[in-house]
Amino acid sequence: MNRRQFNKIAAGIAAGAVLGPFKVQGSVIKGSQIMTVTGAIDSSEAGICLSHEHILVDFTGDGERGIQRLKKRKVIKGILPYMEKIKSLGVRTFFDCTPAYVGRNPKFLKKIAKKSGINIVSNTGYYGAHDNKFLPVFASVETADQLATRWIREWHRGMQGTRIKPGFIKIGVNMGKLSEMHRKLARAAAITHGETGLTIAAHTGSGEGAFEELEVLAEEGIDASAFIWVHAQAEKDTALHVSAAGKGAWISFDNVNSKRIDIYVSLLMNMKQNNLLSKVLISHDGGWYHPGEYSGGIISRYTDIFTDLVMKQSPYDYTYNLNITFVVYMSRKF
Repeated sequence: MNRRQFNKIAAGIAAGAVLGPFKVQGSVIKGSQIMTVTGAIDSSEAGICLSHEHILVDFTGDGERGIQRLKKRKVIKGILPYMEKIKSLGVRTFFDCTPAYVGRNPKFLKKIAKKSGINIVSNTGYYGAHDNKFLPVFASVETADQLATRWIREWHRGMQGTRIKPGFIKIGVNMGKLSEMHRKLARAAAITHGETGLTIAAHTGSGEGAFEELEVLAEEGIDASAFIWVHAQAEKDTALHVSAAGKGAWISFDNVNSKRIDIYVSLLMNMKQNNLLSKVLISHDGGWYHPGEYSGGIISRYTDIFTDLVMKQSPYDYTYNLNITFVVYMSRKF
C-alpha cells in the first residue's frame, strides 16, 4: 500500500466518522442527546469518541461483589493519566464496555468522568462469553422477557442502586453458532432495544454468531442498524463484514494496537472499497484495571489509533498527519 492509497482511506474515515459513538438509536434519549454517567449531553458535545474501551474489569468471578474491593483513590491515580492523555488528543467521549457482573461500577465511572472531564457512557446487559462463567445464576432460568425487564428497569431507574442510567446495551456470546443461552441474551437485548432505543453492542467475533444475532433481532422486528458487531476483526472472511454492514449493522474493529496497524488498515481498505466506512467503528478495547492486582495489573493505553494509525509514519509509507473530523450519526428523527 502506498501513501496515496492511505490518503483515500483517511478521507473516507473523515467523511464516514469511523470513530463515532454508536449509531445512536441507543444512546439518544430525545432530540440528539447521549446518556452519560453524569447525565444527558447534547450530541454536539460528544466530539471524538472511543467506542469500545474499559476502565475496570474484574474476571475473578465475584460478580458485583468484586467492586467492593476497590481502593478508589488508588484506581483513580492509576487510570487518570490514561484518560488525561486521550483528552489531550481530542477525545471527549468514552464508551466503557464493562458489563454487569464483570466489574461494572457506575459510581466509580462517574468519579472518573468528573475528574477527567471526559464524557463516559456505561451499559446494561449481561456477558455470556467464556461459556457463561460471568452470568448471574438467574440468567439461566429466566426468560428473555424477564432479562429484558431487568435491563429496561436500569434504563428507567438507574444501575446498581444509583440513578446513573446506561447509554447502550452490552452482551457477550461465544465464537461460532449461538447456544440457546446466547440466543436468549440476543433476544433480551432486542426486546430492550425495542422499549428503550438503546443500541446493542454484542461481543461476538465470528460472522456465524453475528448473523444469527441479526436473525434474532429481525424476529423481534428490530432493524440491523441497532446492532454493533463487536470484535469483527476476529472474522477472517471480510466479505461477511461487507454483508453485515450492507444490512445496516455496525462493524466494530477493536483491539487496535501499534503492533498490528497493517491489519486494521487492510480491514478499513476493504470497507472503503465497498463504500461502507460510514458503518465502521474502531477502538482499542484498552484499559482493564484489575482490582486486587498490584497497581491494577497491566493497563493498556487508549492512544494507538491516534499515535500509530492516524499520525505516525509507518514502514508501509502511510501518511498519518491528517486532521480527521468525527461526526455523530443519528438513526432516529425526533
